[in-house]
Amino acid sequence: MKYSRLTKEQFEALHQEFSNFLASQKIDKKEWDIIKEEKPNIAEQELDVFSDLIWEGVLQNTAFLEHFSKQHIFLIQCLENEMESIILKTNVDIDFTTQQGLLWLDSHLSSDDLEIIKGSKKYSKERSLEIFEFIKQGANISKGEIYNKLKSTLK
Repeated sequence: MKYSRLTKEQFEALHQEFSNFLASQKIDKKEWDIIKEEKPNIAEQELDVFSDLIWEGVLQNTAFLEHFSKQHIFLIQCLENEMESIILKTNVDIDFTTQQGLLWLDSHLSSDDLEIIKGSKKYSKERSLEIFEFIKQGANISKGEIYNKLKSTLK
C-alpha cells in the first residue's frame, strides 16, 4: 500500500465510486459479499488498492497545503517539480488556530512581531508522496487563498 487505507467514513462517502471500482473488475455486490466472507485477505487488498487510487487522484490535484499551529502557519504551494512555502512565525502570545489569531495576523503583517520566511524545495521523492507526508503531519489541502494573498502582498 502506497498511502493509507481510507477510513470507514471515507469509504461510506465514496460508496458509489467503490461500487464502480468493483464493477470495473467484474465484481458485483453478491460476489463482493462472498469475497469478504471467504477471502478476507483479497477483500483487504481491494480496499487498499481503491484507497491508493483515491489518494493518488486527490494528491495529483493538490495545489496548496496549509498547516496552522499556535504560533506558526505553514503555507505551501505544490508545483510540478518543487514546493514553495511561506512560513509565518510569532513569539507573541497569540494562537493562529483561532479566529482572533487570524485577525491579529491580518493587522500585523508588517509588524516586527511577525517573522515571514519564504522558501522553495525540490521534491526529494515522488510529488504525491511528499504531499501525503505533509497531510499525515497535519497539513490540510486548501484552495490557496491565504498563500496567494500573502504572496501578492510580499512582492
